[in-house]
Amino acid sequence: MRPLLRLIALLCLCLGYALPAQAAVTITFWSHELGNSFPHAFFTLRGISDAGGAPVDTNAGFTAKSVSPALLMGPVAGKLDIARPGYVAGSDAQFSVMMSDAQYVAVLRLVEAWSEGKPDSVYRLSDHNCVTFVKEAARIVGLIGLDQPKLMKKPRSYLKAIQAENPGRVTTIGLHGKEYLASLPPISSAQATDTHSTTVVGTDAPPSAVHGAGTSSTTSSTDSNRG
Repeated sequence: MRPLLRLIALLCLCLGYALPAQAAVTITFWSHELGNSFPHAFFTLRGISDAGGAPVDTNAGFTAKSVSPALLMGPVAGKLDIARPGYVAGSDAQFSVMMSDAQYVAVLRLVEAWSEGKPDSVYRLSDHNCVTFVKEAARIVGLIGLDQPKLMKKPRSYLKAIQAENPGRVTTIGLHGKEYLASLPPISSAQATDTHSTTVVGTDAPPSAVHGAGTSSTTSSTDSNRG
C-alpha cells in the first residue's frame, strides 16, 4: 500500500497549490499480456512538474480486489493497483503524451476517484475495468476515438486502436518495458530538455520510438480478457 499512499499524497499536494500552465510530466500507456497478472492495462507518470517538487515516477492501474467466479456474475469490489518495477518492466509501453498542468492534476483526481472505497472503485468485467480506467485517462489528455466497444476487454488491442486514432497527438513507443525503461534518461535531465519543447506529443521515448520504429518483444497473439 505504500506506493498507493505516496500517490494519494502527491494528489493532495498538487491540489493544494495553483500550478502554472505547462507541466513536464509524461503519461505513458501500457499493456500486459500475462493472463494471471493484473492489471492488463495501466499508465505511468514520469517527470517533474513546472510547479516544482520531487520528481514523479509512479504508475496506476485498476483491477478487481479479488479474482473469483463472482467476476462473471456482476459488479465486485475493485482496487487501484500500483505495479512493482518488475511488472512494469515485463509489460509493453504503447504510447505517451506530455501533459499540461491541468491534465496532470485531472489524472491525479482520476486516481483518487477510482481508489478503494470510492464510488468509482466498483469493478465490472465488461464496462468498468482496467481498460475503462486508462480510457478515462486518455480522455483527460485530449485523445479521441476512445469508444471501442469490441475492445473493452482487450487491453493491447484497445491501446493500439487509440494510438492509430491519434496521429500527431501521441508519441508511438511500441517497446517491451525493460528495453523502454533502459532507454529513459534520468528524470532531471529529461525535464531540462522537455520543459522548453514546443511539440504537442510526449518526448520521453527514445528516438526510434518517436519515429515509430520500435517494436514490442511481446509475441502473444491474443489479448487478455480482463484488467
